[in-house]
Amino acid sequence: MDRLKGVALVLIVAGALALLYGGFTYTKNTHQTKIGPIEFAVKEKETVNVPIWAGVGAIVVGGALLFMRPKG
Repeated sequence: MDRLKGVALVLIVAGALALLYGGFTYTKNTHQTKIGPIEFAVKEKETVNVPIWAGVGAIVVGGALLFMRPKG
């Protein structure tokens, strides 16, 4: 499998996951305080929503790359 087909498959899988889950969540530390032996940390959950058009676009571009004939 050449590099172009690998990129195409990654785009198709990423697009399908974007449509399936609609986004992802991660946790980030926002504040951290240390007073003597006591340590406080505030963690916030951030959600990133992936638009439907981005998932569909990734699948379409991946499909086009997968079936594209190399020149030469």
